[in-house]
Amino acid sequence: MVAPSEDIPVVCFDLAGEMYAADVDHVREIIRLPDISPVPKAPAFIRGMINLRGKVVPVVDFRRLLGFKPEQPTKRSRILIMDFNHQLVGAIVDGVSQVTRIMTDAIEPPSNIVSRVDTAYLRGVATLGDQLAIFLDIDRVLDAAQEKAIAVLNARQERA
Repeated sequence: MVAPSEDIPVVCFDLAGEMYAADVDHVREIIRLPDISPVPKAPAFIRGMINLRGKVVPVVDFRRLLGFKPEQPTKRSRILIMDFNHQLVGAIVDGVSQVTRIMTDAIEPPSNIVSRVDTAYLRGVATLGDQLAIFLDIDRVLDAAQEKAIAVLNARQERA
């Protein structure tokens, strides 16, 4: 017997000319870019820290983290404030287009042909209207960010 399809609420955002989707359960809020304080000697994909209502939140540049050409933020750029391992983390994206739902039976397995992002970071691909939405596995993306940051810091300590 086939399990019934469920709908998953997602936030759709733009990144390097493609539409991505993230499970709403991970996204706490979407904010405009505030002043971001740089973190000395942090990996290039860590943009810095922000003060979000009294909480210090690290901010990751999704373009750099996912291997895209870095660009300056625009008026459309936003930060997705996400819950990761019981901590808040911000992710800069090129813009947020919509909050919608994706049916689970509409999600197809990821393919290297469809996206320039490592398929290990993907839950799949779904059609939304006339566009493809690349459904990111936010836990895997942020786990990778954490691992890369630790590796960079360890390498710097070994050289010191």
